[in-house]
Amino acid sequence: MPICADGHQSRSLDYCDVCGSALAGAGAPDPADLRLCPSCATPTSGRFCEVCGYDSALPPAPRPEPDPRRAEPTLVRADGPRGDRVAPAWEARVFADREFYTRVQADKGPDAERVAFPDFYPERRIPLHGSQFLIGKRSESQGIVPEIDLGIAPADIGVSRAHALIRVDPAGGLTVTDLGSTNGTSLDGAAQPIRPQVAVELRAGSRIHVGGWTTIEIATRP
Repeated sequence: MPICADGHQSRSLDYCDVCGSALAGAGAPDPADLRLCPSCATPTSGRFCEVCGYDSALPPAPRPEPDPRRAEPTLVRADGPRGDRVAPAWEARVFADREFYTRVQADKGPDAERVAFPDFYPERRIPLHGSQFLIGKRSESQGIVPEIDLGIAPADIGVSRAHALIRVDPAGGLTVTDLGSTNGTSLDGAAQPIRPQVAVELRAGSRIHVGGWTTIEIATRP
């Protein structure tokens, strides 16, 4: 049986019947033609995204204005004469989470039998400068270059190449969207994953769980 780029065995010969990734051979798009959909960040090769239906021939949509009624996390500038409000500066702390791993094993989720907790995994802190941050695994052939790259050894095999997306709005608020990953994305120790393609609000202290043992904690930077 063919094996997809994420290591799943598939009975299908064109697309992986576990995660839906295109397989090398008949019916599979040329990896050089793949790109990330500008709307949902899913790898796609045609004019229309197979996940959200975005038409790549259309001009980019204007960014929506922030809703002033929405309560956004803010920082207070202590040295200002009136305590000026400023947009927060965010960072992501990536670490191997033993508690999350134990829960995945107990629930016998997808890939649970193949996932092993790493003996050593150095914690990483990634500043979130910009508007969107892909969580996944780098693939030069598919044009996938995640800002939060979880393919660095020791890699969590339960993480999809384009797993989830963190977005920062102009006011500094954060959301995370699962991009239809194989094993799903959960928040703050919840047993159920969030719905794919639905943005969920984050705040300081939020924990994003992906794969078999990886947790990404959101924090504000000084």
